[in-house]
Amino acid sequence: MERDAVIVAGFGCRAGATVESLAAALAAAAEGRAVDRLAAPADRVALLTPLARALGLQVIAVADDALRAVRTPTRSPASLAARGTGSVAEAAALHAAGAGGRLLTTRHVSPDRRATCALAQGTP
Repeated sequence: MERDAVIVAGFGCRAGATVESLAAALAAAAEGRAVDRLAAPADRVALLTPLARALGLQVIAVADDALRAVRTPTRSPASLAARGTGSVAEAAALHAAGAGGRLLTTRHVSPDRRATCALAQGTP
């Protein structure tokens, strides 16, 4: 049976983010939902790879220009200065969800504040 939609977890994170930071942000955003793919800025994919392997999921690398092209409900001054988007996690999730993708959750921040995660739903 083919699914009608996919759920993408988009991430933003600091260079020092740990697997625990990323997993905590994902758990907060997912709230028990099954996630089909992970997405992050291209230069952060290596940080996300161990979590993706543990979950058996694909990681989608999102280019900086694609992040800048996505309007997000969250408007973080730090994200705007660093990446040109209001929320890296929300932009990554929406971009990877494809045309017509919609946010399921705005960004959730890990307890150590090193990672954020947002969920978007799109078509496979």
